Amino acid sequence: MKLINNELVEETAEDLAQAETDRADFIAEETAKEEARAAKAALKASAKAKLVAGEALTEEEADTIVL
Repeated sequence: MKLINNELVEETAEDLAQAETDRADFIAEETAKEEARAAKAALKASAKAKLVAGEALTEEEADTIVL
């Protein structure tokens, strides 16, 4: 049941299916965001390690550096 205009209304199978699809989409988006954050953190760590060691950076690593 869901509340619409202060009235409890029975949810249809379509409503439940849409809610499940929305939940799955949200979880997929959050997972993708977390993976992107982890990849960026790894790239920054790699760039820092290379700078400390005096090695050449890739263009992608150089793009992560903020001066």
